[in-house]
Amino acid sequence: MEAVAEENRYESLRLENQLCFPLYACARKVTALYTPVLKPLGITYTQYLVFMVLWESGDMTVGDLGRRLYLDSGTLTPLLKKLEGEGYLTRQRSREDERIVTLHLTDKGLSLREQASHVPAKVGSCIGLSPEEAAALYHLLYKTLDILP
Repeated sequence: MEAVAEENRYESLRLENQLCFPLYACARKVTALYTPVLKPLGITYTQYLVFMVLWESGDMTVGDLGRRLYLDSGTLTPLLKKLEGEGYLTRQRSREDERIVTLHLTDKGLSLREQASHVPAKVGSCIGLSPEEAAALYHLLYKTLDILP
């Protein structure tokens, strides 16, 4: 009886009982699907996320981009410097507040949009969820993101 109680005490520490693990493993696998598709474009998955937000929203501050992508400035700054160095975007400090940096896509950054237009369908075809399953998963993941601090 005592051995059973001891075993149950650690049941919550079993990998199979963790919601975080399948989320983590799935995120890694899905992100890996993007690598061969984005490689010909010369960009990483995180850079692709930055481009998608800027293509959609236009000019925006680094802070707004970070909030949108759930990334901090320590992660974004080197990535944005690299994209600027490659001629995809410009970064401009506010005259009123030096801490605010606005991002602007160059013509090169804007033209990459056309080259990347096939990426969502290409990667989506590898995942194998029905449209209904994909929509349900999408909503559950965003619901979770909204709940987390």
